[in-house]
Amino acid sequence: MDIEFLKYPVGKFQVPEIITSESIQGAIHFIEEFPIKLFSAVSPLTPAQLDTPYRPGGWTVRQLVHHCSDSHLNAFFRFKLALTEDNPVIKPYDEAEWAKLTDYSFPVESALTTIRIIHAKWVTLLKSMKSEDFERTYFHPEKNRSQSLSEVALMYAWHGQHHLAHVQHLVLRNFDQ
Repeated sequence: MDIEFLKYPVGKFQVPEIITSESIQGAIHFIEEFPIKLFSAVSPLTPAQLDTPYRPGGWTVRQLVHHCSDSHLNAFFRFKLALTEDNPVIKPYDEAEWAKLTDYSFPVESALTTIRIIHAKWVTLLKSMKSEDFERTYFHPEKNRSQSLSEVALMYAWHGQHHLAHVQHLVLRNFDQ
């Protein structure tokens, strides 16, 4: 199987030239549904399956779920910063190094619970935002540019789809008998 497909089963994220209110609403809907979809994909897996990399050289499913928890927690905080400050500079982090920390070996239930709680709070925030709120920005030092919250909402809907597809495709390739 093509390694590029294994890395990006839903394709790489691309910022649309025009971000519509419909695309933002679609992103919010996926962000709201993501905890349920991820739970459904992960909960039937055995401990050995959870410790299987989703691709050669990739994270295990367990690490991937913990990554989604940490990444989406950071995204939620970044939204709050952008909504309360003028173009704040966010703090990047080394996700590959975080994946090596001890908490990434915890049961996936802890990460799934965190995702469920953060997404409930995040979706409440997203649904309360006005169109002008989505134009607020934060500055990402690694990208060396400001990002609008409309772009970031779409990016995190993609992020969830991206990692959900990693799990689903692994199950279809290796575990679905």
